[in-house]
Amino acid sequence: MGLNWNEINSRALLFSKTWADASNEDSEAKPFWIAFFEIFGITDKRVATFELNVKKLGGAQGFVDLFWPGVLLVEHKSRGKNLDDAVDQAVGYLHNLPERDLPQLVVVCDFARFRVRILATGETVEFELQHLHKHVKLFGLLAGYKVQDIRAEDPVNIKAAERMGRLHDALKASGYEGHALEVLLVRLLFCLFADDTGIFQPAQSFRDFVEERTAPDGSDLGPRLGQLFQVLNTHEASRNKHIDEQLAKFAYINGKLFEETLPMADFSTTMREALLDACALDWSAISPAIFGSLFQSIMDEKARRNLGAHYTSEANILKLIKPLFLDELHAEFERVKGRLSCITLVRWLLEAPVVRGDSLFTNRTY
Repeated sequence: MGLNWNEINSRALLFSKTWADASNEDSEAKPFWIAFFEIFGITDKRVATFELNVKKLGGAQGFVDLFWPGVLLVEHKSRGKNLDDAVDQAVGYLHNLPERDLPQLVVVCDFARFRVRILATGETVEFELQHLHKHVKLFGLLAGYKVQDIRAEDPVNIKAAERMGRLHDALKASGYEGHALEVLLVRLLFCLFADDTGIFQPAQSFRDFVEERTAPDGSDLGPRLGQLFQVLNTHEASRNKHIDEQLAKFAYINGKLFEETLPMADFSTTMREALLDACALDWSAISPAIFGSLFQSIMDEKARRNLGAHYTSEANILKLIKPLFLDELHAEFERVKGRLSCITLVRWLLEAPVVRGDSLFTNRTY
């Protein structure tokens, strides 16, 4: 995690004062949003695109003022303009976006006012620039903060198994199977979690790597993943000084998850699309409490079909495990969390009590 909420709140207050008199869309909108991202510690201008050319509902051509795939869509107007019209314009862009690129937040703004729509819930929040610090947690995902809503049978868990299951089936059909397939999927799952939980910075680094550095036909995806896995297994101080700039940003994962050299997997266009569809999910919302069942269902097509009917919900699992050991672990976490490294997630995936008993992780060495 980068900035804490006190730092973010202070930056939001300064931002509100700095931009209190801004009014012109043409000259001030872009620097306004660049400065807005800096509230959350984001200085990499590659995360979002200004003036993206897309088709509106009905087929007419239009330009999204600012777009961060899977995260944020912004329609910006000059001060005093009608925000209702801006909302209609922003929503019109959504219809022609790929599902995996649909943003979590749609924001319209005229410098003085923000109107934020949370697509997952349909909730809309409106506030003035001077009150941004009071509502800044709406944008917590920009800083890597996520709020997980525990539901009895959260469909996002099933969707995760389905999307990874499609990739598993395609890899297996291509002849890539057995131990290599299992390890590859665990590695990909780690990368998906790391993309949405603050281990990879900036957020969605893995997704950006796949989208930007691999061919649309998937022909080079296997070698590029192999290169990434090698980087993840190499301490920053030991990496080649000429390493690709985008790869250099990935954190060293100080566990053994990426140590083994795997046979190279061959990907197709469809398989690459399946991986990108999985990247589009918010993996911070996937329940670790049922991770073992989910992964086993990925490996077993029949189990995957029955997942929604037969898996034990997170709420029921937590009723059992909280008094047994989870409350004690949470207390321990509060004592040591300032000293944790990214090995935490590796250990969680490979050694957590809920997962450890799963047959997939029995007698495996990574």
